Amino acid sequence: MAYALLTGCARPAGSVVPGAAAAERPTGTATHDARPATDPAPTAQPYRRWGLTAPLPAPPSPPVRRMPTRAGGPLPVVDRVPTRDKVVFLTYDDGAEKDPRFVDMVRELRLPVSMFLTDSVVGPGYGHFARLRSVGASIQNHTLDHAALRGLPYAGQRAEICGQQNKLRARFGIRPHLFRPPYGTYDATTLRAAADCGVTAVVLWRAAMEGDGELTYAEGPDRLRAGDIVSVPSGEPTGMSLRKRTTRLLREIQGQGLTVGRLEDYL
Repeated sequence: MAYALLTGCARPAGSVVPGAAAAERPTGTATHDARPATDPAPTAQPYRRWGLTAPLPAPPSPPVRRMPTRAGGPLPVVDRVPTRDKVVFLTYDDGAEKDPRFVDMVRELRLPVSMFLTDSVVGPGYGHFARLRSVGASIQNHTLDHAALRGLPYAGQRAEICGQQNKLRARFGIRPHLFRPPYGTYDATTLRAAADCGVTAVVLWRAAMEGDGELTYAEGPDRLRAGDIVSVPSGEPTGMSLRKRTTRLLREIQGQGLTVGRLEDYL
């Protein structure tokens, strides 16, 4: 099934994204409630500090059975997780915004966010993402240079994906298991190159939050559903800040009777 992905991480004209399947989650990821020993105690009602009227419900325990692996087949491509748990998953793209207060927000609300980083966008700002990782965020791969991969030769695609794997290993001592192709576009060569770089799943999204804070949907109903993966690209200069967009998104999640789960617990 083909559909257009609507997001601020703009998609090149004429590109098509196939449907999604499931994958096994990686091991060795930090838990979402990790906090440094030197962190100050949280405020009594941190949710009010971040513009919420009620605390986020705690997510359910991670599933006992993980999603099936590819077992030698094509690399799974996931835009939502088939689960009965009332959770959605927050994923942040590129790494352009480096607001230190967003680190405070993730820590105080214990948000299990996944950061898909592009080396050329992050630039010298990897320290910011080290701080995010120290409060529970996971770090994942979004290529070296944010190139549209579809149609590129294998060597070029492998260089983009493996190159960022190597960068993230040098910076954080990890090799991510999840990969998001820029603009959501990919082909069979992308899946082969990603698998050869140690990726276990390609992560797309069903919902995206634009710079103005509005949610758009790739397919299905125009509302959040359990298992949805939400993409939050780096904001435009004239758009809402990452913190404000996250607050708006959390209000929408609460309004649908959902909470935030850790994507790496399911993939």
